[in-house]
Amino acid sequence: MADANGIKPIVCKFGGTSVADATQLRKVRDIIVTDPRRRFIVTSAFGKRDDNDHGCTDLLLLCHQTAKAGFRFDEPFRHIKERHRAIRSKLGLKPIDQCLREVEEGIIEHREGNRDFAASRGEYLMAIQLAEFLGMPFVDAAELIFFDEHGKLDIERTRAALAALAVRCERAVIPGFYGVLPDGQIKTFSRGGSDISGALVAEGVSAELYENWTDVSGLLSADPRVVSLPKPIASVSYTELHELAYTGAKVIHPEAVLPVRRAGIPINIRNTNQPEDPGTLIVPDDHPFDSAPLVTGIAGRKDFTVVHIAKEGMNAEQGIGSRLLAILARHGVNWEHMPTSLDTISLVIHAEQMSNGKERLVLNDIHRELEPDSVVVLPHMALVATVGRRMAHTPGIAATLFGALGAEGINIRMINQGSSEISIIIGVENADCERAMRAIYQAFFA
Repeated sequence: MADANGIKPIVCKFGGTSVADATQLRKVRDIIVTDPRRRFIVTSAFGKRDDNDHGCTDLLLLCHQTAKAGFRFDEPFRHIKERHRAIRSKLGLKPIDQCLREVEEGIIEHREGNRDFAASRGEYLMAIQLAEFLGMPFVDAAELIFFDEHGKLDIERTRAALAALAVRCERAVIPGFYGVLPDGQIKTFSRGGSDISGALVAEGVSAELYENWTDVSGLLSADPRVVSLPKPIASVSYTELHELAYTGAKVIHPEAVLPVRRAGIPINIRNTNQPEDPGTLIVPDDHPFDSAPLVTGIAGRKDFTVVHIAKEGMNAEQGIGSRLLAILARHGVNWEHMPTSLDTISLVIHAEQMSNGKERLVLNDIHRELEPDSVVVLPHMALVATVGRRMAHTPGIAATLFGALGAEGINIRMINQGSSEISIIIGVENADCERAMRAIYQAFFA
């Protein structure tokens, strides 16, 4: 909601590494004070300071697990207390021993229930001290984010609460990751869910921009573990981001895109440690893209199974597709892609969906109910996506892509291109995934 001068706020979400210690919190304060529009702040729990460290949420879950088993959890909770006390001491803040005692007692009280209360307390504690450090009001997420009795986000009630917040508070610090059920119990999002909280706040207060501050300067055009020094992505559309995230590129929680997408609010992925970097701007799909590169990014994901079903005259057999999908639904299996021809259907399914004996059950039902001529299972497959807004309007993209793969001797087992034509997805053997990504990157970015 715009202020008295008609200026809309910016919502900032800071990730675990951004609030890992006092030094990082000072960086957070410096970022916020440089722009008065940064008025609503969503925080994660403190994260790891290095590879040998522990994040707050992991420690809290260990506390819950230990308490549930009937044992004391003094040691993991000692780490939590020491980290918070060190942060407050270095920032010159008063101790919060009473809050720490309340959290400790709450973990004991909720030890027989679900673990969400314990899991959420890292964000709760960090928001309390960040609010004090910034001189801003603390508002508990339990007053703003609501779930229904089935654990599904109550979006209308949440929107109303956030709109009311924007009216009564010019500025606020809000813990991410959790909300409340109708019975008053805490309910968390999936891990990384503070991104979702930030997006909901941005939508609810009608923000101009949602800044997601982390430890990387936005998205890269390829995985740096596969491609050496991939180029940064200056801007990406919501749909492009979804395509890249699905096949492995992860900087923001995928569910965080929906609230801001429906409100038309851009997301800016920024680096707390390098705030001068512009990061990556995630924009609505109708945003002008004349200056965008031909290919925005490349991502790969391994461990798919392809089930190839062949039956003569399949195209003339009514209902065969719905019967096939009903078999998957019956066994709780989600499919990813379904390339077809006149006499064949191929199901692309992630291997984890076919674990615990589900593959055998699914194949048995396919044979019994569809009576196919053949069913061939291809395990250990990888999907590599080449994504770009301008691909649909540029001749020769496919030729360049397939020529690069052919030159490297990479065998393509599957090709799929959606109707939007902003991505080409190929299926290769797991062992060829990285080589395929490097070959495509060289073809379009070298």
